Amino acid sequence: MTTNTPVSSESTCTKKCLDIHTIKQYLPHRYPLLLVDRVLDWESGKSITAIKNVTVNEEFFNGHFPHKPVMPGVLMIEAMAQTAAILSFLTMDIKPDENSVVYFVGIDNARFKRPVEPGDQLVMNVEILRVSRGIWKYKAVGSVDGQTAVEAELMCTIRSATDASQPAGK
Repeated sequence: MTTNTPVSSESTCTKKCLDIHTIKQYLPHRYPLLLVDRVLDWESGKSITAIKNVTVNEEFFNGHFPHKPVMPGVLMIEAMAQTAAILSFLTMDIKPDENSVVYFVGIDNARFKRPVEPGDQLVMNVEILRVSRGIWKYKAVGSVDGQTAVEAELMCTIRSATDASQPAGK
């Protein structure tokens, strides 16, 4: 995985960058829940680095918290999960259709180490740990200015919308 240092999308973009228009081809999320602004780099079957530019205009800051705006931890985890979903689709070399759904099946060892505030750039590094029986497991780390803000192991499955109501093991 790449280092957890602040990045400028202008200077560090490789030919493997994905802009917001391309990201929207891989994720069904839209405002206010699309939480990946740019993919800086990725390696199929291995890892991805993406960013979320956190601005004071984010809807969740109106209530979390008006006197000291902090990005909710659950949204930091969601941003890393969206990054992981992009990596999975890139690894499978497919773009999802309207019938594709990515679901969380587990979150382990989640730790929040520093607040993420307006003006921060959350750099998300996600690596695939394994894929088994349709379950993808990832190690995800989100950092700001080189300091770890959040880390977790995430597990997801990709299902068709018609099968989405069935348990993951079926």
